[in-house]
This record gives sequence, structure tokens and C-alpha cells, in this order.
Amino acid sequence: MPSKTARSARPLPVQEKPRQGRSRYAIGLVAAILVAGSLGYLFGAPDATENSIAGMRAAEMKRDAQQVTELTSTARTTVAEVTKVMMGLGEALPPGGALAARTPDEAEIGEWQKVMKQAVDRHAATPSGTTATNVARAGFRSAVDAMAIAVDTYAYCQKLPTDVRAGCLEVALRQRTAGVMAWSVAATQLDQINVDAGHGHQHVYLTSTPGEGGMMADSLPEGSN
Repeated sequence: MPSKTARSARPLPVQEKPRQGRSRYAIGLVAAILVAGSLGYLFGAPDATENSIAGMRAAEMKRDAQQVTELTSTARTTVAEVTKVMMGLGEALPPGGALAARTPDEAEIGEWQKVMKQAVDRHAATPSGTTATNVARAGFRSAVDAMAIAVDTYAYCQKLPTDVRAGCLEVALRQRTAGVMAWSVAATQLDQINVDAGHGHQHVYLTSTPGEGGMMADSLPEGSN
């Protein structure tokens, strides 16, 4: 019986050793990239952010200075028109129940209402500005609203019977006073934001209504700092 020849043993495949050197190199490279990126952010980003913030602030200050100029011009226009109305209404509504210095006719009251409506419309715009400028703008808007209501109330009082008219006139007087006082606060705020904007003092007060508890202009010259 033929003998079985022994099969030659096949050599086992040689297993490659892990490429530890290459793996370590790759990990080190990734780490270096991450560190470099982090350093670039830490040292580069703050400068870019600061420059961006500084640019935004400069643009905001320029826009606010323009808004302050426009608001001052608007307030001066309103003062020139409203002063006469508030003076006439004050004569028709003396405090303390005193007799009116004069009683305006229907045509004059209608003219007052027209002037006040124009003032209300003029101050209705509300562009966004800095907080200080927004406060002044809102103050003027509230003031002309209150003064316009005072005129409308006075016009309504003329249609009431004599026995109930006194109470209505008292309400009109209080509304007028509230409007005048609100204007004085807004005018003071306007003066301050003009100084802050580098325009100097700007006094836009209702000069025809002293002694009513409202704030008055300081003694510094116009345009001075």
C-alpha cells in the first residue's frame, strides 16, 4: 500500500504589525492643527470683534447725533406754534376758579385744535435711536398729546350746560398743566442729549407758562458746553 506522503506545511501568513509610528504622527498632526486653530481664534478673533463693536458704536453715535439735530428742529417748530395756543388756553382756564381773562370764540378754538393736531402728527414718528434720544422723543409726543386733549376738552366744555361746565373746565386745566409739565421734562432731556452729542445747550421750553411747576431752562448760553 503506497505510503502517504506527508504534505508540506504551508507557511502561516505573516501578520503586519500595527503602524504605530504613522498613527502617532497623524494624531500629533491633528492635535497641532486644533491647537493652531484655537490660538488663531484666541489671538485673532478678539481684535476683529473689538473692531466690529467699535465700528458699530461709531455708526450709532453718528446716527444719534443726526436724530438729535432733527428732533431739536422739530421741537422748535412745535414750540413756535404751541406756545400761542397754551397761552390762550391758560387765559381761558385760570387756576383756582378765577374768572377767565377772556373767552375765545368757536373759530379760535377750532384754530387751536388744528395747530395741536399738526403738532401731534409731527411728533408721531418713532425712529429707533439711543435710549436717551428715545426718552426725549417719547416725552415730546406725550406732551403734545396731553395738550391736544386739553384743547379738545375745552372745546367740548363749551357745549355743556353752565351748571356742569365748571367741572369740565377743571379737567381741561389739569390736562393742560400735565402737557406743559411733560414738555418741560422732554425739553430738559433734549438739552442734555444735545450737550452729549457735542451740539451744546439747546433750550426748547414753553416760555409762556412759568410758575406751573414745570422745569425751566438753565442760565447757560445756547450752544455752550
